[in-house]
Amino acid sequence: MITPAPSDVLVFFGATGDLARKQIFPALYGMVLAEELDVPVVGVAFSEWGLEDLQKRARESVTAAVPDVDDAALETLIGLLRYVDGDYRDPATFAALKESVGDAHRPVHYLAIPPVMFATVIEGLAGAGLNQDARVVVEKPFGRDLASAQELDAVVRGAFPEESVFRIDHFLGKEEIMNLLYFRFANSFLEPVWNRDHIASVQITIAEDFGVQGRGSFYDSAGALRDVLENHMLQIVALLAMEPPAYQGYGAVHEAKANVFRAIRPLTRNDIVRGQFDGYRDEPGVARGSDVETYVAARLFIDSWRWAGVPWYLRTGKHLPATVHEVIVEFKKPPQALFDDAMMAQHPNHLRFRLQPDGEIALGARVKTPGEEFVGEQRELVASTGGAAARRPYERLLADAIQGDRALFTSEDSVEAAWRVVDGILTDHAPAIRYAPGTWGPTEADTLIGGDGPWHDPSLRDSNGRK
Repeated sequence: MITPAPSDVLVFFGATGDLARKQIFPALYGMVLAEELDVPVVGVAFSEWGLEDLQKRARESVTAAVPDVDDAALETLIGLLRYVDGDYRDPATFAALKESVGDAHRPVHYLAIPPVMFATVIEGLAGAGLNQDARVVVEKPFGRDLASAQELDAVVRGAFPEESVFRIDHFLGKEEIMNLLYFRFANSFLEPVWNRDHIASVQITIAEDFGVQGRGSFYDSAGALRDVLENHMLQIVALLAMEPPAYQGYGAVHEAKANVFRAIRPLTRNDIVRGQFDGYRDEPGVARGSDVETYVAARLFIDSWRWAGVPWYLRTGKHLPATVHEVIVEFKKPPQALFDDAMMAQHPNHLRFRLQPDGEIALGARVKTPGEEFVGEQRELVASTGGAAARRPYERLLADAIQGDRALFTSEDSVEAAWRVVDGILTDHAPAIRYAPGTWGPTEADTLIGGDGPWHDPSLRDSNGRK
């Protein structure tokens, strides 16, 4: 594979926005500190700001996010900043941007803007010739359903070839998500048992103990199905369920993940439980009588040779008892009842991936307790995978985009295949069921998981593992 040339200027639209303040400026600072950013950074927005205003925002952002700021690195970042202010619908804005880019020949354009403006900005870039030998980084969400995702791809691909399109989902840049892929294929002991013959079920929980945090207007247009299940949760499914990539390269990984999405049976109304926490309709920006779900549980099946018949249970929600991301892979019970207590245990063996807040990989097994009788208890062998060296997701992803490395980005085929899994239930579903904040959502989710339950409670653990 030919190594692509790195970009020689980073342009990011939405430079005065909330995402830039909370995530992008700290990421750019981290890139400077890691000696991964030494090209001009051109911020573009329509805020009647000047360069000094942007520099001030960058200082405030980095100082608020970084405990011990390296003054030299921060000043280097400040020195790289440029600014263009203007309406995205005005060709003069892109003419000014072209002048600011100057002699750079390989720009990377990052669209940290609302999706409704994607087409406008992309058409403006193409009209000014700023799409030539350029890359574009498109921020999630990639459409609202299959049809809108296809429309967005048509707009993007009208100006940029697929190899120059970087669909960014910060979730894929997290250390523990990357570790799922590494753990799967860097260890040979998993492969013989990683299939329908040995695995009984898989549970994935992405829980938050807070609400919409003032983002009611956005959340009411998305909901848990679009905001988390269709992208974050299906990405985890793909990393766990994919076949070994055919070769070492991002193209092989993208194809393997897309094949998982194609094999997932499209969800129906009987496969999901939707919930809404009490008080959601009182949030600013939320429509009166809104039926948008703040919780969703789903049961899905992957119709492949490896996974046929194995149920995958997914749940995500807001105002749940804890903020935690966790995967439980449950293995089947021993085929013969040599020890009665082991056969009665609900979850005799499992592999647990704690993705947030503390990275862990744990193997759950039964161990005999001291004494003459053959009785035991559930224990976990735990390996911590977290550490201070973990990088900010946007820091890693933007550095990759500048270098032209698409490994941690999402392909067009994967986006459309993932939307096909959920497209039907976006409109064909039962009303959302109310649930009290601080609970694990509607009790109807227990019925969904049925005999494969109960749901694991990731908030209940002691030093020996799961209670």
